Amino acid sequence: MLHYALVFLVIAVIAALLGFTGIAGTAVWIAKVLFVLFLILAVVAFLRRTN
Repeated sequence: MLHYALVFLVIAVIAALLGFTGIAGTAVWIAKVLFVLFLILAVVAFLRRTN
């Protein structure tokens, strides 16, 4: 999931450099959602493992 967040971040940067601001904004939003989801799942996995 972290991989996909980084992929969307790279897509957003490339789109922003080329002037596609709508696509860049959407890609950044998707990257943020995937990163937050990754963090939540990582914390849950860590807490399940320590107990």
